[in-house]
Amino acid sequence: MTRLMTSRRTALIGLGIGTALTMTGCSPLAAVREPTRLFQLHSPRDFSPNLPRVDRQIIIETPEAAAGLSTSRIALSPHPLRLEYFANANWTDNTPGLIQTLLVESFENTGKIISVGREAIGLRADFLVKTELREFQAEYHDEAKIPTIRVRLNVKLVRMPRRAILESANFEYTMAATSNQILDIVAAFDNALESTLRAVVEWSMTTIDRTNGEVPPRRS
Repeated sequence: MTRLMTSRRTALIGLGIGTALTMTGCSPLAAVREPTRLFQLHSPRDFSPNLPRVDRQIIIETPEAAAGLSTSRIALSPHPLRLEYFANANWTDNTPGLIQTLLVESFENTGKIISVGREAIGLRADFLVKTELREFQAEYHDEAKIPTIRVRLNVKLVRMPRRAILESANFEYTMAATSNQILDIVAAFDNALESTLRAVVEWSMTTIDRTNGEVPPRRS
């Protein structure tokens, strides 16, 4: 009797495992057949020839972002009220971390600043660049078959160590992809983000130079 019950229990366990694999579609094997593709973006290297030299140290904060953009997944928007993601395609880092890295590189690429780094390295900085990522997606609005990439950043230039805002500005760029292929979509992301970061760097350095880094007094 005990042997019969044990056999039935073994059969039921085996049936349960088989059912679970059927429901998941043998996901481990599917994952091997369809690996996630990783895509990288680039920082701009060409800047205005009139960009001033800034003898200050700057730290770059990790951008703030809504939960839907705080991921390594590549976002798409089929409707202004919806956010989804491309299948089997990710950035090489979560989006805020990726943009922070590229923004640091962008300042370095100017060759006209003493030092720039992440806030985590403990640099004794004169200015903090505080950003908020508000849009970073491929838009298929109005039933478009080929997406338009939209990048939108709010940037605040903060005087340290008082943490007083020197100035703030919004930057937004769009770029139409040349096709609905993922490589062409990523290329459009790359172009839109390069334009955005270039504008952020040039605005930041020009603002510091123009104001001499002094925060204007508050109006009474």
